[in-house]
Amino acid sequence: MTAVLYDIPGPRARARNRTLSVLGVTVVIAVVAFVLYRLAVTGQFDADKWNFITYVAIQYLLLDALVATLTAFALAAVLSLVVGALFAAARLSDHAWLRNPATVVVEFFRAIPVLVMIFFIYFGLPPAGINISTLWAVVIGLTLYNGSVLAEVFRAGVLSLPRGQSEAAYALGMRKTQVMTNVLLPQALRAMLPTIISQLVVVLKDSALGFLIGYPELLFATRTLGSQPQFDFPIIPVAIVVAIIYIAMCLLLSWLANTLEKRTRRSKRAAPMGAAADREPLPSLTGE
Repeated sequence: MTAVLYDIPGPRARARNRTLSVLGVTVVIAVVAFVLYRLAVTGQFDADKWNFITYVAIQYLLLDALVATLTAFALAAVLSLVVGALFAAARLSDHAWLRNPATVVVEFFRAIPVLVMIFFIYFGLPPAGINISTLWAVVIGLTLYNGSVLAEVFRAGVLSLPRGQSEAAYALGMRKTQVMTNVLLPQALRAMLPTIISQLVVVLKDSALGFLIGYPELLFATRTLGSQPQFDFPIIPVAIVVAIIYIAMCLLLSWLANTLEKRTRRSKRAAPMGAAADREPLPSLTGE
């Protein structure tokens, strides 16, 4: 009973939950089957609709779009982590002159939609004499928003730790920087890892907004290929291919998160075992 947040369901509740689950799965399967049926009836699965994928030039186009997507994602992900860590440290600072401006900046960029920031950076800065490429407009827009979100994730992760952790470190004479880097962050990162990976998945998917300013990523390639009359406008087949690519990348990120979490758990279990093995055996009270 102490392992759940609500009363354990009884036989009638379990039967009702099973019924609702079966009903929900049936509805989802019916919707998916109807969509597939309509796609098949309208000829979206015909061979001539999928001939585009056999052209080497189109394969290279999709590959270039994939590289462009991964480039924007990699840059935005790394910069978002750095910006998030810096602003989280600033918000956790004891100095008001550093903490208050960081709070304003984080709350400001969290409140602005990513697309608005990308549009402002790409279309609003050139009249002021600042010209930015489509790649960096996407990267900066994603960094400002997701860095602000990650700053709150990092701050919440550090504050979620028991105060005894930091108090014990201070009692040993450690400075605040040492307490943060050597005591709090290693423990907080394990708890924050699933949320961080989820936010990086958001960064990956939001990189598709770059097509609105002409950045040649996967969605831009989808619109380009789907509007080709020589392939009978294969917008749905191209969208299916691109969706599979996005799903594969998101699953890869999830696998990476699970792998890192398992390794941190193993290392956490191995550390106490190693420390126990290094202790000297207690002397026997019988003299043996």
